[in-house]
Amino acid sequence: MSHTATGAPRNVAPRPPEITSPPVGRTRLGPRLLGAGSAGLVGVAAFPPYDVWPLAVVSVAALLLLCRGLRGGPGSLVGLAYGVGFFLPLLHWSGIYVGVLPWSLLALSQAVFLAVLGACAPALWRLPGAPGWLACLWVAVEAARGRVPFGGFPWGRLAFSQVDAPYAGLAAVGGAPLVGFATALSAALLAAATVRVHRPTSQPARGRGRLAGRGRWAGGGRWAGGGRRAGGGRVAALLLAAVAVGAAGWLVPTPIGSHRSAVVGVVQGNVPRAGLDFNAERERVLRNHVAATADLAEQARSGEVPSPDLVLWPENSSDIDPFRDRNAGRLIQSATDDIGVPVLVGAVVDGPGRFVSNTGVVWRPRLGPGARYVKRHPAPFAEYIPMRSIARRVSSKVDLVARDFTRGRVVRTLPMGPAQVADVICFEVAYDGLVRDVVRAGGDLLVVQTNNATFGFTGESVQQLAMTRLRAIEHGRSTVQVSTVGVSAIVRPDGSVVADTDLFTREVMVARLALRSSLTMADRVGAWPEALLTFLAVSALGGAAARRGSRFPRGRLRLVSRR
Repeated sequence: MSHTATGAPRNVAPRPPEITSPPVGRTRLGPRLLGAGSAGLVGVAAFPPYDVWPLAVVSVAALLLLCRGLRGGPGSLVGLAYGVGFFLPLLHWSGIYVGVLPWSLLALSQAVFLAVLGACAPALWRLPGAPGWLACLWVAVEAARGRVPFGGFPWGRLAFSQVDAPYAGLAAVGGAPLVGFATALSAALLAAATVRVHRPTSQPARGRGRLAGRGRWAGGGRWAGGGRRAGGGRVAALLLAAVAVGAAGWLVPTPIGSHRSAVVGVVQGNVPRAGLDFNAERERVLRNHVAATADLAEQARSGEVPSPDLVLWPENSSDIDPFRDRNAGRLIQSATDDIGVPVLVGAVVDGPGRFVSNTGVVWRPRLGPGARYVKRHPAPFAEYIPMRSIARRVSSKVDLVARDFTRGRVVRTLPMGPAQVADVICFEVAYDGLVRDVVRAGGDLLVVQTNNATFGFTGESVQQLAMTRLRAIEHGRSTVQVSTVGVSAIVRPDGSVVADTDLFTREVMVARLALRSSLTMADRVGAWPEALLTFLAVSALGGAAARRGSRFPRGRLRLVSRR
């Protein structure tokens, strides 16, 4: 080897630079952020009122692909962009009457969880069996989102977009978490198939070097696939697996009939006007439901409809405490005596001090009030105001909630004629445990009392109905969603809708529904599927960190070159 006068070798190539991870420059991250926001927007179309459920798989697959190969920081930005693109349009109903800022803060608070997913997903992509770990991660993030802060906000869970899809049948086995896992797994398998279709041959960029090892990152952030294009057989197997996961839901039998049944009447009384002041004329709202019940009683006497065994009124059908206001109590009693069967009334009941309770009360002919269910999960910033002085700076409308709603503590069913009613109120239908508790307590008819007047003519009510329908499948129960203004609906145990109403109309419905007391597999296993999938996700992340640390003990990836 020849040397210069200084003794330095003349033909030795300069040492290549070191990098800590695949470089992601602004020119590459920018398109990813734009793509992630667009993917989130596509995901909205999987939910009501659009109901194009396959787009949920496409949307999640796109997010996972966009996170692949990034570091944690850029990955979190991609996840955040997806979350903003998804939650802003999905939750636009939350800002109809309170303004842009509260709506934006709610959407951003949920998007943060997708940022966490985006930060973690790249590590799981590097593991064998990546699609399964990614699907577990999705369930883990949704589990956290449904619990924190202030008890969580599970709106927009992947499972709630799949009520008309084959995946929905899995709800009877493992509840909403298993449906979400299966949907995310199909998406991850689709993403993996896409990677293999587009994987280029392992040729380093000239002058850039490449990472040692097969299937690692090449210089400039390009993927080096290991020498050969993936065979079509492996791609086909991944796509077939993605389809098979969804089709598994068709194999789950869903019972519909029963040797017991009840004729159920549903009353949607309507309100004077939409908006936050829907109950400004509280007695008129109550009288609307009394009048609609009188119409139902007349139809039953004339034989137009079967005589009901029980009648359901919605949440806020009496915002006047019927235990303290004698006139309100008399109005409810007169309606109950007229129809001649128990009526479930949604009442706001005064409590001690400045507290009130959102209560379902069984009102009986001639006997008056009986069993009660008090809402166990009041909605933060709607039924009670955490950190009121700070919240007031965001929106002065928090003061419309002058008295905080107290939390119910008792899990019980409500006896109504031949049925044991499992009652949940409004957003409680989104929480797995709250619905499961009342079913396991002996409920054979599931009822969701709600009031959608504060969300106007938006998709909020039908998004909630999708949750109600999934709960019917999950627990194998006939289910009724009854609203002051709609959409009210009667649902069979297989999730199909028997009858429903329009928004902001006064309507009554009657149907004979099966009463079932047997428990589904989902009822029996409870929260264990979600806990197991979350544990697997956390374990996989720990394994990915340990694997990376053992392979690169200095915490750095070295670029190598070959002669």
